[in-house]
Amino acid sequence: MNIGDKVRLIHSKEQGIVYRFLQGDVVEVEIEDGFRLPVLKRELVVVAAAEATIFKPQKAAEIQPAVAKTTSVRAERGIFMAFVQLNDREVSLHLLNNTDWDLPYTLTSSTERLHRGLAGGFLKGKTSIKVQELAIKDFEEWGTFALQCFYYTVGHAPERAPLIKRIKFRPDTFFKSKKVAPLLEKDAFLFQLDNEEPKAEPLTAQALREKMLTPNAPEPTLTTKIEKPAAVIDLHIEELTTNHAGMGNAQMIEIQLNTFDSQLEKAIASGMDYITFIHGVGSGALRNELHRRLSKHKNVQFFEDAQKEKFGYGATKVKIK
Repeated sequence: MNIGDKVRLIHSKEQGIVYRFLQGDVVEVEIEDGFRLPVLKRELVVVAAAEATIFKPQKAAEIQPAVAKTTSVRAERGIFMAFVQLNDREVSLHLLNNTDWDLPYTLTSSTERLHRGLAGGFLKGKTSIKVQELAIKDFEEWGTFALQCFYYTVGHAPERAPLIKRIKFRPDTFFKSKKVAPLLEKDAFLFQLDNEEPKAEPLTAQALREKMLTPNAPEPTLTTKIEKPAAVIDLHIEELTTNHAGMGNAQMIEIQLNTFDSQLEKAIASGMDYITFIHGVGSGALRNELHRRLSKHKNVQFFEDAQKEKFGYGATKVKIK
């Protein structure tokens, strides 16, 4: 029996969801009307997902041989975290799968001191799950949320890479994100976890030929021209200076932070939407300091760990307002 399992009380007709485990072998169950009941574990039985079909009589016309699905997946994206406001003190966190994929998943959160699992299991397509309730006053202690999931469907479907998403919310953007959440059909602070930046269309041979033959227009003369930094900045010390052999850790970090500050300000001033900083894994000191500065910067909308496939866990992607 796990948190999130559907259970039935042995000596009554009530059903509900396992909300949490208490001391003395007692389980707190949330029933359909929202009330929570403390029940001894021995008084509960887990309701199997297939129970309804096992005990429901079927007509002959309804019984069909089991075959693998061959239809293609229709909804490719639509994985969300939704925070539904319960009152002026609490929100409830829900994980929504509005795709046609089934998702084996884990959801965790981490701070500088703690790393804890929040939920895990198998989230079927077009379904949602309530994860937990969070106190708004503890917003800064929520930490960084991390979702890891695989895409699965019965039958033939194109292979997809696992989704790994890390996100830390900022108060000034979090409370401006209220929308109607799919599946829940209610207002929530809504965040899509599988949205991807649109990729530029590749140039055809004809378009490339025309681009090469078109003369470049002269650039307008500006009294002040802001240098636009690269989209990806590598903060490894060997990329920033050749005289690092005799440096101490404090000197190296100072160079790395100065480079980070200057490149971030150039990205903001030049109108960039995104910039990525490669900081490596190491002890985590540089990464933690970057995240601390980003969390307080008025021109940063949000930041997150960059694509694992490309950078591993050693890079942070910044969205600029």
